[in-house]
Amino acid sequence: MNEIHIILTIYLIAINIATFFVYGIDKWKARRSKWRIPESTLLTLAVLGGSIGAFIGMRTWYHKTMHNKFKYGVPLIINLQVVLAVYIYIRFH
Repeated sequence: MNEIHIILTIYLIAINIATFFVYGIDKWKARRSKWRIPESTLLTLAVLGGSIGAFIGMRTWYHKTMHNKFKYGVPLIINLQVVLAVYIYIRFH
């Protein structure tokens, strides 16, 4: 594994952990009628590589599971990221 693979792996682990907890924080804030994290931020974290963390966070915290843009959007983002990863792997290996 070369340096770029290590950096990418660390990045993906970090963004997924962060995204998971951001979804949990937003759920905590929702229950307490506090200022919320914008939906655009939650979805942006998923697009930036935190889609698995977003999906697990949705299921763990029971958060945003009934909103169509999350219910269908996060799995769509995961699938697109997998297709992109497979394409890049095939293309450059």
